Amino acid sequence: MNKATVLKEIIEQRRSIFPKDYTDTEISQEVIDEILHSATLAPNHKRTKPWRFKIFKGEEKAILASEMQAIYKASQPEQLFLEKKYNDIGFKINKANVVISIVVNFSGMVPEWEEIAATSMAVQNMYLSCTANNIGCYWSSPSIVNALKESLKIEENQKCLGLFYMGRLD
Repeated sequence: MNKATVLKEIIEQRRSIFPKDYTDTEISQEVIDEILHSATLAPNHKRTKPWRFKIFKGEEKAILASEMQAIYKASQPEQLFLEKKYNDIGFKINKANVVISIVVNFSGMVPEWEEIAATSMAVQNMYLSCTANNIGCYWSSPSIVNALKESLKIEENQKCLGLFYMGRLD
């Protein structure tokens, strides 16, 4: 099979696959590194490399789940709080083998939209690498990620664009 055919197949197979469909099989660090390396190959104007990724596994991931649940609970008026949504936040993070925060760093060298576009292309490369490695993934961008500023150590010139969930598939 030629490269164009393989690439076309991977692009056509790329889907958002949610944590409920992930297995408990661990993703090796080698594959995680490959996925993140593919992200760094995204085009970016003036080579600003605006993406910033933080990997959450194991205990860090469990802490992230608890923090996200606490943020949701604190941000909802009592009459709008949904126990199911609260539980789903924890379930999705804990069911994923790896969660990666997606942060854009605004360099000031190019318009902000270009930095966001470059970061989005980096995430698309991650999607395609996950597909090629039979790893389910999806990019979630709930508004509560804005409250993660301190725990993600987000600087004034940065913004969290969401979380990237990954897990092995059957």
